[in-house]
Amino acid sequence: MSQNSSGRGRGDRGMFQKVKTARKRSYSSTLWLQRQLNDPYVRRSKEDGYRSRAAYKLLEINEKHELLKPGMRVVDLGAAPGGWCQITAPILGSTDENPLIVGIDYLEVEPIPGVVLLQKDFLDDDAPELLMQALGGHKPDLVMSDMAAPTTGHRQTDHLRTTYLFEVAIDFAQQNLAPGGNFLSKVFAGGAENKLLQQLKKDFKTVYHIKPPASRKGSPEMFILAKGYRGTPEQRD
Repeated sequence: MSQNSSGRGRGDRGMFQKVKTARKRSYSSTLWLQRQLNDPYVRRSKEDGYRSRAAYKLLEINEKHELLKPGMRVVDLGAAPGGWCQITAPILGSTDENPLIVGIDYLEVEPIPGVVLLQKDFLDDDAPELLMQALGGHKPDLVMSDMAAPTTGHRQTDHLRTTYLFEVAIDFAQQNLAPGGNFLSKVFAGGAENKLLQQLKKDFKTVYHIKPPASRKGSPEMFILAKGYRGTPEQRD
């Protein structure tokens, strides 16, 4: 990826903006706003028309691992605000007439051409069935998840919540991925339990730990990429 695509080399030096603490704004909120204003990826996302800086994480992962290909089918878990769907739909050749990507989130997501968006909590019992129906009953070639539980500030609680979302995303992939398909999911450092990783290594040919450049250096966020789904035990027989 070029220097510009990393968010650097655009005259960022010397442009740091300091935000004053407003009377009704907490100090932590002020720091968050200051970080947003001075984040080169946030500025680039506005320039490039992406809905969030997270779009660059998928772009960087895809550039290295070539996940997205024309004609494949994709499920996006935790799709809001839609940055990953924005990246994915044009590469797949997905259209409103022949949608190849389905996104789900309990938050409302503004429409995206070629994307079926379900406003629903993925943890609802009927969510997996509705996702597969939206794909026309076809098995996805890629299940990707940028789901993250709202942080509480309590490290152990946040760890458990994030690990649970990772676990349910794995379960959906195991039940629904097409043989040979791939799985990409956000985790927090230390949040991917060994037993889950061991299961992925049994079910997929290769498993990678990825920290894309667009992930903030101080963030515990990382991504697990599992490639080459071996299929369910029944499919392997």
